[in-house]
Amino acid sequence: MTTTIIWTIAIIAILGLVLALVLYFVAEKFKVVEDPRIDEVEKVMPGANCGGCGFAGCRAFADAAVKAPNLDNNYCPVGGNDVMKKVAAILGYELKEKAPMVAVVRCNGTCENRPKTNEYDGATSCKVKAALYAGDTGCAYGCLGCGDCVEACQFGAISMDPATGLPVVDESKCTACGACAKACPKHIIELRNKGPRGMRMYVSCVNKDKGPAVKKACAAACIGCGICFKTCQHGAIVFENNVAYIDYTKCKLCRECEAMCPTGAIHGVGFPKPLDKEGVKARIQERQKKAREAAAAAAEAAKLAAAAAEPVKKEENNG
Repeated sequence: MTTTIIWTIAIIAILGLVLALVLYFVAEKFKVVEDPRIDEVEKVMPGANCGGCGFAGCRAFADAAVKAPNLDNNYCPVGGNDVMKKVAAILGYELKEKAPMVAVVRCNGTCENRPKTNEYDGATSCKVKAALYAGDTGCAYGCLGCGDCVEACQFGAISMDPATGLPVVDESKCTACGACAKACPKHIIELRNKGPRGMRMYVSCVNKDKGPAVKKACAAACIGCGICFKTCQHGAIVFENNVAYIDYTKCKLCRECEAMCPTGAIHGVGFPKPLDKEGVKARIQERQKKAREAAAAAAEAAKLAAAAAEPVKKEENNG
């Protein structure tokens, strides 16, 4: 009996030792050696794990940054240039600094501008509401007002204004992570350049319907009249699907488009002084007058030159 117990213990011990050795050799053969710089990069990250960088979290971003040949396609919007400088120093990469961005709500559909046509009685979720129908106003493109963007923001940078029914972005808290933009089923929230000293221009409307229908749905919508496009001297305004869009990389912040917009769909933000619409319009009219006079003078000069050249042509033909 005692011998049986001893042999049993011995066999189990030997078997355990053999299995341990097998596991050790297998682990050594298939082990993954992780670059220690991943831990270093993760330590300097803000730790928000918001996904604004395009990765699942800060650890995933650190892993991708270490494996990338440069930082051109990897950027942490929450940490901004300050954090990216630390990452670049760890990895020995050159950093191309990016201009700060901010979330912008592109909808003018306040309770006053866009009256309700029906009442919604369901789950308080823009995603659910958008899946059920176009919305409770005449505009099928505007804000649904349930605050999915508010819930998505981890930084308390966005809130719903009860007076307007629209979300409001607190620029001092916004990190441009893009979570609110991703949460919006109507895609009315966009990340845009903050602009010099916080000054920027944008069209606060995404309605793609034609003018009359848009005007009926919202009093402050873009009606696609093209006045802003014709006014802009810098090629910063483009039209697509009946709605204007301002390219912030080309905009010179002259505010002429804002002054000329008949519905107030174009917004200027962060400017130190209120817009002098009449003064801007007078400036535009004076410029257009000079352009017409110059064109008329050029046409007259061309006409005189043609008249002067006519006798010479006749002499050549006679000769």
